[in-house]
Amino acid sequence: MSNQETVLNTEGSEAKLNYLKTRSDTEITKFISSEDSKFKIISPSECTWVDKNNEFTEKELRSRIEPWLTSLFQSEHLSLLAGSGLTLAVNDIAGVSAAGMGKAKFKTFANKIDSAALESANRAGRKDGNFEDQLRVANEVLRALEIFNSIHAKDLQGEITAIMKAFAKDILLTEKSLAEAEDREEAFQILVNFLMSFASRLGTRDRLNIFTTNYDRLIEAGAEIAGLHLLDRFVGNLLPFFRSSRLDIDMHYNPPGIRGEPRYLEGVARFSKLHGSVDWLQSNQDIRRIGLPFGAENIENYLKAPGLNEITAHQLMIYPNAAKDRETAFYPYVELFRDFAAAVCRPNSTLVTYGYSFGDEHINRIIEDMLTIPSTHLVIISFDDRLGRVMETYEKLGRPSQITLLVGDHLGNLKTLTENYLPKAAIDKATFRMSELLSKRFGADNDGNKPKDKGNPDGNSSTAGGIV
Repeated sequence: MSNQETVLNTEGSEAKLNYLKTRSDTEITKFISSEDSKFKIISPSECTWVDKNNEFTEKELRSRIEPWLTSLFQSEHLSLLAGSGLTLAVNDIAGVSAAGMGKAKFKTFANKIDSAALESANRAGRKDGNFEDQLRVANEVLRALEIFNSIHAKDLQGEITAIMKAFAKDILLTEKSLAEAEDREEAFQILVNFLMSFASRLGTRDRLNIFTTNYDRLIEAGAEIAGLHLLDRFVGNLLPFFRSSRLDIDMHYNPPGIRGEPRYLEGVARFSKLHGSVDWLQSNQDIRRIGLPFGAENIENYLKAPGLNEITAHQLMIYPNAAKDRETAFYPYVELFRDFAAAVCRPNSTLVTYGYSFGDEHINRIIEDMLTIPSTHLVIISFDDRLGRVMETYEKLGRPSQITLLVGDHLGNLKTLTENYLPKAAIDKATFRMSELLSKRFGADNDGNKPKDKGNPDGNSSTAGGIV
């Protein structure tokens, strides 16, 4: 299955298929949007949870998805991996365009770099080489030129630096456009609800781990608005530096009247940017994070702080970076990927991916290792599968019982997903308590509906409000 399939709907126009697989489904359910706000199943021919016409509404779909995700989100360990799809979704809601990762234009050995980047992408299972493939190859070419003391080394070094600066500027421009958009409040509110659906964990569960391959600071901005405190490897306030040692630092509080039994403080999550960030830079041997405001027009004005070397300060830590030596090239990314593997490769762990196209083999390898543990689960949520990598990876992994799929323009739509299908974990405890009381006192369900039985066809409670 290469790309996302399309079929003709009842009106004769093309409609994208949505892929759904939850609970104990043995095969993927494919459906399209139908008329009258209904959905129609394309395959399989028989589905146990819909009517004989294979049509259903959003309410039935929610009852199929939301309780299942709520259960998974309360796994002992929960991690979220956000790809570029999250940035695209938030910007789309705000009505602005996001910076893409289009191909870079080199002058020095351009043909060699492009052909090698394409070959590298093909080996990784991608059809076309992207910006990261080109940079990776260009850095390798640069190392070879420096070893041979070639006169072209300085030219290629200048091109790599200029390209990375231009890319960073595009990211900052996207952040600025989002910060100034008219619909930014709605976009950020949906982002906040999205993040808090994951972060609202019971006190007996491990902290949420948030990982992202994005270079922008969208998640940081959303967390700040939500009051979500992010714990990462950076230490310090004015000019934080990356700490290699991974201490199990957390935030607790002492309940009133109880001493010696600290509890988790709510609104805290662990955060890692696997490919670096637009506000990370290398200064001498340290990795620093500068105080770059969200929506800043450029980065130059924030590089004048004392202690930042003028030359190395322009060394943005964006993977793959143009580091001078092999040790620095793997640092700090090797530490971040170790955190990712340690977080997901353990029993009773759930990993949710949103907007991740499965184009990074180093990440896919860890996910594949995770699924070798029977009690782990992978939830894939994506708006589309343009590269065909999502379904290809699903089939390659070969563990359908451990994978949940929500792929398509309906299931993967950030606004629809957040409003209808993601759990409202913050109120689950109160909801469960209310459900128990309703059931005991009135024989009613969560929505106040009373079950019908043979002796009581009208559904009225035989207890007449008494406690059962």
